[in-house]
Amino acid sequence: MPAVAAAIVVALWFLWLTNSADELEAERAKEVTLRADYTKKLTQAVNLEALRKQREQVQQYVTQLEKQLPSKAEMDALLSDINQAGLGRSLVFELFRPGQVIVREYYAELPISVRVSGRYHDIGAFASDIAHLSRIVTLNNLQIVPAGPGTLSLEAQAKTFRYLDPEEVAAQRRGGKK
Repeated sequence: MPAVAAAIVVALWFLWLTNSADELEAERAKEVTLRADYTKKLTQAVNLEALRKQREQVQQYVTQLEKQLPSKAEMDALLSDINQAGLGRSLVFELFRPGQVIVREYYAELPISVRVSGRYHDIGAFASDIAHLSRIVTLNNLQIVPAGPGTLSLEAQAKTFRYLDPEEVAAQRRGGKK
């Protein structure tokens, strides 16, 4: 009887040690994962201040770019500036037609069909004036053809962009979820 009791105690002892060994291996594997996670988070914490400065720089840059985009209220003035750029170069406007506003995620795009005629250098100076406006305007799909003796005709699609007001951004997000 004492031998049977000793055998049972020994068997339970080995069973307990086997379970403990399995638990120990699982915890060692967990330790490796936790150490790697700790190292990653420590690296992030060390670079936190640099990342904050970089984020602030990016936000300043975005703010600066947003200032180059006209608001809704400034769109009429921008259209007038484009018109004045052509008239100031003695160009004749044959077509100046704003198109439908295309709303994107954070900005709106306004295409404007433009056809002007004038001398070669005046058309070049007009394109330069458009590029140097205080607001972002691009000229796309340029076509220059002779229009008469010493005169060319420029047909293009000018695109200007404006930032969306906070209400428009909220409406855009609601529209995207539907």
